[in-house]
Amino acid sequence: MKYFLLALILFFSACSIKEYKHTQSKIIIIKSPKIKFADVGYVRNLDNAIELELFMAGKSIKKIAINHLICVDEGCMSKSGFNQAYLHPSYPSELLQNILLAKPIYNSKNLEKTDSEFVQKIKNEEVDIKYKVSSKTIFFKDKKNNIILKLKEIE
Repeated sequence: MKYFLLALILFFSACSIKEYKHTQSKIIIIKSPKIKFADVGYVRNLDNAIELELFMAGKSIKKIAINHLICVDEGCMSKSGFNQAYLHPSYPSELLQNILLAKPIYNSKNLEKTDSEFVQKIKNEEVDIKYKVSSKTIFFKDKKNNIILKLKEIE
């Protein structure tokens, strides 16, 4: 019984309200089989906990909270479950979290760094990804699966 209660507490705490330290407004473009969005949004984070809030015409239309689980309007799911439902099942479970935090993906595979940015190009039988992070822009494109994520600072 105590293990059940512990599991229940961990499950609900993953989607609990957090007080985020950093909030940034960004122009956000998302194109995937299940989400199509291009407007302003907020990216809030506290360490590795992230919340992406999407707005259209000044009204909040979707929130995606990432911690141990990924929580969306429909409920919480594992990171790999989110990838399967919203992105692509072959993606590593930490992919969206790393993109939103501007960290390298795929364990830094094919990472090319310069002073102010980094680029990764990953191509195999399931993906054809170009991922670029600079001081003002995060750009992820998978040509093979028609997925684009772009976050740009509002100036």
